[in-house]
Amino acid sequence: MTGPTPPIVLTGAQRDNPPRFKAAAVQAAPIYLDAAATVAKAVALIREAAGNGAELIVFPEAFVPGYPYWNWTMNPVQGSPWYERLYRSSVDVPGPHVETLRAAARAAGAVVVIGVNERGPHSMGVLYNTMLTIDADGELIGVHRKLVPTWAEKLTWTGGDGSSLRVHPTGIGPLGVLACGENTNTLARFTLLAQGELVHAASYIALPVAPADYDMADAIAVRTAAHSFEGKVFSVVACSTISPEIVDAIAGDDDEVRKQLGRERSAYSGVFGPDGRPIGEPLIDDEGIVYADIDLARCIQPKQMHDIVGHYNRFDVFALNVDNRPRSPITFTHDPAAAPPLAPAATPVPEEET
Repeated sequence: MTGPTPPIVLTGAQRDNPPRFKAAAVQAAPIYLDAAATVAKAVALIREAAGNGAELIVFPEAFVPGYPYWNWTMNPVQGSPWYERLYRSSVDVPGPHVETLRAAARAAGAVVVIGVNERGPHSMGVLYNTMLTIDADGELIGVHRKLVPTWAEKLTWTGGDGSSLRVHPTGIGPLGVLACGENTNTLARFTLLAQGELVHAASYIALPVAPADYDMADAIAVRTAAHSFEGKVFSVVACSTISPEIVDAIAGDDDEVRKQLGRERSAYSGVFGPDGRPIGEPLIDDEGIVYADIDLARCIQPKQMHDIVGHYNRFDVFALNVDNRPRSPITFTHDPAAAPPLAPAATPVPEEET
């Protein structure tokens, strides 16, 4: 980051009386490749979670309108028409689908984190894996584009930039967000922790297409526990599921792909405390909502032992520089709007007058 350290995002009142609230991790499948229907499902789930007292509601990665599983089961030529279907069904930010989600968060009085496929404003071919953070008053306070699409995802998503690696001050405390594999990126995680993060939202997709020796449920739990323990923070992790509709769409008549997509232990959602332990029972594979009560005061004492953004670091030895400039496909060296008007062209003289 350029300039001085960003301001700490925990208010004085929140330090005196750290927030206590209920968090909800939504584990659900989208209405596949149908943005409007998936947003409607999200609105219903926001209403349900808020009705059960949740003030933070976290949804999966790429929830609207779904994840490009064809990248793992088809070659790029076979998958290209599916990419177009996804693009046509994706979300503009800002746009009507975002407005619907904002209204739902405002009506619920809850902070909402949700993953969308975002269409780039400058190209008909750009899609971002984007996490939206909406405050309890319905304000869109965060648009984080996944920095590096993972493995086969590079066939679909363009990478984001460092401008969205920010911790947001909210009524439930300082909130940071990362998508799926970013939660293994130590420097990205440290960037959030160093800005005062105390609540971490981690969003994933069910990944039955992983290698045979890879247990996605275990992988999510290990990553989440590590971030919570290292940073002494709470983590709310939300993962999608794979519906029969998705299996039918992707597998078709291919029995091997159908079997692959039906693999167990591909999704895990839950909440972890600052000791790195889960709070309550997680949800594996099935749709549902995991709830947990969070008390940010529980972050204080563990930090006395290991505060990696404070006394348990050597900033004279280690330094992290983050380029947080927004990246654009073009930069003009001069603003055309500021230029003086062009001089009128000379009027040609008729030949008979010369």
